[in-house]
Amino acid sequence: MANILQSNAWAGFQRNLGHTVFQASGDGWRYLAVVEGGRTGRYLYCPYGPEARTPQAFEAALDHLARTARAERCWFVRVEPVDAAVTDGLETPEASLRRRGLRPAPRQVQPGHTQVIDLTQDEDAILQDMKSTNRNLHRNIAKKGVTFTASTDPEDVDVLLGFLEATAERKDFTRQQDAYLREAARSLMPVGAASLYVARLDGEPIGASLVYDSDDTRTYAHAAMDFEHRRLSAGIPLVVRMVLDAKQKGLRRFDLFGTAPEDAGPDHAWHGFTKFKKSFGGRPESYPGTWDLPVSRAKYAAYTGVRAAREAAVSARKSLPGLPGWLRQTLAGVHRREA
Repeated sequence: MANILQSNAWAGFQRNLGHTVFQASGDGWRYLAVVEGGRTGRYLYCPYGPEARTPQAFEAALDHLARTARAERCWFVRVEPVDAAVTDGLETPEASLRRRGLRPAPRQVQPGHTQVIDLTQDEDAILQDMKSTNRNLHRNIAKKGVTFTASTDPEDVDVLLGFLEATAERKDFTRQQDAYLREAARSLMPVGAASLYVARLDGEPIGASLVYDSDDTRTYAHAAMDFEHRRLSAGIPLVVRMVLDAKQKGLRRFDLFGTAPEDAGPDHAWHGFTKFKKSFGGRPESYPGTWDLPVSRAKYAAYTGVRAAREAAVSARKSLPGLPGWLRQTLAGVHRREA
């Protein structure tokens, strides 16, 4: 698996955002890591990394990450070993990570569960694995005047930004910032690592999606559709088009990026879009999750203590619906700044 978050293209994108990025490799291991953090402490974040072929290589990567963190005055290293041999099979990945001094992070950053479509199958097999509704929409959506286009022009990302803003206002959720997505388009599209797909009804945009491509995997990253045209269900054939185009490009995997755990019930916050993503077939994949390796134990204890206190304050705010509006906004602003 070639991970976009551990790629040279992603390193360039992060540097263009103004972040300090480190890339290193050794015998059977490599990583990309970014210096993150703010007033609650600096840390070295290795998104969906490091990559390691053996447990010994994983230990070498961790050691190198820890030394880099100390040199950068970071308090801890944050890792997500998706493509790393963390255990030799004699213990669970969790036990292996704990034995090496890692601790579960206070929050999961990248999804620990996802759904992946195997693009090495022929097209008929890929479609057959989807729900019949999805196949029918894919085959008949053009009759309703809906078309799809793919663009690598960074300026076109504004189409997606408009739909994301409308969706965020309607559903009251925090979305990725415009500046971040514009820079993603400017950095990744020219090197073939991102594409914008737009759904149009009679030529007018009604939805869009931004996907990221590594050497072998397409990742379904950001998407939003026009609420007024929701009855067309154009988001479904849009995904099908992105899947089939990824196969045509020669990629081997389509990562639907982020689902609820397999044993999660309908009360899980991600139940709805997990059901949507699984309707495209594929298989579930689970990862060890996000883990922290303290470099300074005292400072890491302070960091986790501050986070726990802040989250308790946020929980208290949410549990008091009668709070004055000005106070609710003040507490929300403090939470965003600390994050």
